[in-house]
Amino acid sequence: MSEQSELPLEGRGEAPTVQRSGEARSAAQGDERTGSHGSLMERAVARENAIQAFKRVRRNKGSPGIDGMTVEELEPYLREHWQAIREQLLAGSYQPSAVKRQLIPKGGGGMRQLGIPTVLDRFVQQLLLQVLQPLFDPTFSEHSHGFRPGRRAHDAVREAQQYIQDGRRWVVDVDLEKFFDRVNHDMLMGKLYDRIADRRVLRIIRRYLEADIMADGVVVERLEGTPQGGPLSPLLANVLLDEVDKELERRGHAFVRYADDCNVYVRSKRAGERVLAALRQQYAKLRLRINEEKSAVARAWVRQFLGYSFWVAKGGLVKRRVAPTALGELKQRVRRITGRNGGRSLQQVTSELGQYLTGWREYFKLADTPGTFAGLDGWLHRRLRALQLKQWKRGRTTWRELSARGLPEWLVQRGAGHGGRWWWAAALGAMQTALPGSYFERLGVPRLASHTSTH
Repeated sequence: MSEQSELPLEGRGEAPTVQRSGEARSAAQGDERTGSHGSLMERAVARENAIQAFKRVRRNKGSPGIDGMTVEELEPYLREHWQAIREQLLAGSYQPSAVKRQLIPKGGGGMRQLGIPTVLDRFVQQLLLQVLQPLFDPTFSEHSHGFRPGRRAHDAVREAQQYIQDGRRWVVDVDLEKFFDRVNHDMLMGKLYDRIADRRVLRIIRRYLEADIMADGVVVERLEGTPQGGPLSPLLANVLLDEVDKELERRGHAFVRYADDCNVYVRSKRAGERVLAALRQQYAKLRLRINEEKSAVARAWVRQFLGYSFWVAKGGLVKRRVAPTALGELKQRVRRITGRNGGRSLQQVTSELGQYLTGWREYFKLADTPGTFAGLDGWLHRRLRALQLKQWKRGRTTWRELSARGLPEWLVQRGAGHGGRWWWAAALGAMQTALPGSYFERLGVPRLASHTSTH
């Protein structure tokens, strides 16, 4: 195997960053087609880019596709087959596998369909993403934050907050109907064709879009949509929706978009209704539909955006909070994890709960509501105390455990006389003394109230 086609997945140091300044500058200068000399695929399969793509796929982990190959099995597979895969990509003959359908529950009800590519296809998509994103990203709107380097959901939330603070107290909250399932292939490919000259890259993207779906062992043909679950899907979504962003910018609107969630902030309900009517037409040009039941023109503090909502404090200062729907989802998840009929030890429960709450706390750290988080901490600790009492079961066991924790006899007597009323007993002072919040922190359950930020 020649050095050029070899893929040494370890050693020789880290690969340099893929986003080269020269590429970004050339893309930012205009909308000229890239890869005019047929070199885009060569850059995609270059050694440094391949190493970076492999590391990213390995870091992202994820479940196997239809062939059952795991992320851990990718490296030995590539060591044996990389030369053949590379030659197929350069020849434009690489054929992706079908994606595996996976349904996950949506927060607002219903199911979201994911399309899980094979690990090998995720690697190939990552190869392409790393050469395409530096070319497209600099030309996207500054008000688009979803799945872009150096941007995150918190940036979008802060931008929305600033619009409201500036006096735009009405929001046009647009929800697209099954966006990823409704993407028109010809419309998207037309936009890619305007920017990419390398036909091999265009050909493989088209094949990914048209890859069959395997559901319950049956292969189903796909005629529209881009499967959520592959590395390329977010970039393709931004390519398609950038046209709407540019039109909103041209009209001078204050808007923020994260993936297919778009909010436009205006000063009156009438202005919002005009914007919503214009957006219907704009999305229709892309053969997309607005979900009329979930979209609305409303007061900004009535709606939620990316799990946050807003409220007006004293002095007219607009602040952030966790949206009621997100709080409800948190409690539903916690109830499932801490259910007293699960047959799991307290250590197993706190391990799973700690992992979930650590991520939740990090995402919602922008909320300016320490009282809400303190209340959640109290509720969480009470549920864990009730679980522990249920596992102790008998009053004699509870007496022994409380005594071992150094409680005075009168508190032990009160705590042990719960008579199977786990939830009631969990609120007793004896239980709070014996099983304080610090005890659950030592078991890995973080406090929510101590990690909020207003920055």
